Amino acid sequence: MIEVRNLSKYFGSIKALDNLTLSIPKGRAVGFLGPNGAGKTTTIKILTNLIRATSGNALLNGCDVVIDPKNALGDVGAIVETPEFYPNLTPLEILSYLGSIRGMCRVDIRRRSDEVLRELKLDAWKDTRVGKFSKGMKQRLAIAQALIHEPEILILDEPTNGLDPRGMVEVREIIRMLKKQRRTVFMSSHLLFEVQETCDSAALIDHGKLLVYDSIENLGRLTKVTKIEVTSLNEVSLGIIQKIREMKNAMAVETVNPYTFLVTFEGPMEEQSELLRAIQAMGVEVKSFSPVGLPLEMLYMDLVRESR
Repeated sequence: MIEVRNLSKYFGSIKALDNLTLSIPKGRAVGFLGPNGAGKTTTIKILTNLIRATSGNALLNGCDVVIDPKNALGDVGAIVETPEFYPNLTPLEILSYLGSIRGMCRVDIRRRSDEVLRELKLDAWKDTRVGKFSKGMKQRLAIAQALIHEPEILILDEPTNGLDPRGMVEVREIIRMLKKQRRTVFMSSHLLFEVQETCDSAALIDHGKLLVYDSIENLGRLTKVTKIEVTSLNEVSLGIIQKIREMKNAMAVETVNPYTFLVTFEGPMEEQSELLRAIQAMGVEVKSFSPVGLPLEMLYMDLVRESR
């Protein structure tokens, strides 16, 4: 459904994308992760034909977005960067306007407007001018306009940007609903938890280069660095903390309180069990020994650090 082939983009002497290749099959939800300036929004703008690539191709539904934009983008809903709308119009007026541009009939526009505004908790505001909306409400309206024509492909640039925690949960539920409907979702995000909770796969990029692209489950297994929280029944002396710092694969040890410390550990699960046995052999009465942080977060930080 979405295919990027050898995509490169220069802004003067700056290379925003470096030979990026990515393929997303029908019905998959893929998170697009990377630090600021990694090339996420540039990729999305090329996919939606807002800017042209320096080289390479972007295809949606098998159609090149430059050669055949009407067929490529006809079944696509998108949010790109921070959404803005005519402030003197209401959500119903905006959705009516955008639906008519897409060739929808009046009956379908009204039906779908009511449905998406209700799903996004904007139905009570449907006749209020958008100029009075908060940033989070505008973000909800942006999602509504992306869904109005029931597209098969959703391309979303940080869809929860500006939303409060409740709004974020609601948007995640919508993405899960779209997955159940076998829609194809490609979303950029800075929120690793969001991607891990809603997407089937994730693509991580930095400096315009693809670092890794795999299922969330497989990416979790690739993590090299783990942060482990250890809680003891007895106080842990500074001498023991120093011994742990000197252990194989212990990259850092941080004391939280006299009974709890964090070990940043590099190595597979088998070696983590050796770490636990060694700590117990030092006289630490271990109450709990568990990883903290998300596997995807650990992998993300590890890969970005290596790429630089």
